Amino acid sequence: MDRQRNDLLGEMARNAAMERSEFLVRSGEQLDRFLRDHADRIHELGGLTLIDDDPDYLAIAPDGSFRSRSRIYNDATGEWSSETEVIETAGELVELYNPADVFGAFADAAREGAWTEAEGEPGNEADPDGGSRIGMPFVEDPYVGAADSWAAGQPEVPVVDDRTSAATALYELALDFQERSQQAEAGLIEQFENAASPLLGRVGVVVVVDDLDEHLELAPHGFRGRVIPEGETGWTDLDRPEQIVRFYDPTDVFGDLADAIADAFPGVAHPDEGAEGGDGEDDGEA
Repeated sequence: MDRQRNDLLGEMARNAAMERSEFLVRSGEQLDRFLRDHADRIHELGGLTLIDDDPDYLAIAPDGSFRSRSRIYNDATGEWSSETEVIETAGELVELYNPADVFGAFADAAREGAWTEAEGEPGNEADPDGGSRIGMPFVEDPYVGAADSWAAGQPEVPVVDDRTSAATALYELALDFQERSQQAEAGLIEQFENAASPLLGRVGVVVVVDDLDEHLELAPHGFRGRVIPEGETGWTDLDRPEQIVRFYDPTDVFGDLADAIADAFPGVAHPDEGAEGGDGEDDGEA
């Protein structure tokens, strides 16, 4: 019964992943058509701010590319961090935003921009009181004081006047940056899982590492694994990015993953060689 249940759930997960992938493709194509139809208007307007709801920000530049900013709270450190990224295509955008929300944001921005102009308010300057810029032209730097924000996120280093105090402060600073490094690496793992999610249901499970005291695989829901930590006898499950980076370097993980995929699917690393010397089995399964 358990096996039958697992088979049913597995098939449902695979179908859901395929449907999600197809939905994102269709949504990306629909948004791309909309952007092409209005490319001249967007360029003439100087771009458009679509979302300006701290901490979320989304704008489209005159060239049709997007700028997105999000602010993430880290439970472990109790700190907020801001991330801004350039999104080049509609297909990438619908991976991050609900397509219905994007179209709604365009409609809201157009309405608010029209009302602002009708009321005689300046259209090329941000609200001096720091209000929303929705409907305003895109600006390359959406927020003022970026340097101050960056500085605010830096650790406080005490002023010391002797060698022991300096060593203590340096020790604590090293631990602080070790934690920051792990957080950044965990974010990299999570970004890969999000980017790869449309593909994982089609490829299936890929075993990255399989040894007596460790096992790591890429499954339809992301990286999963378990290890026996040094000096211990029991297994520790790894099912979250922050757990994985405690035992693995992301650079090694991605490199080993690429090797494992190349072993499981001969020819992907060198498509030309695969086309000439492959046995055709993979082509029949695709």
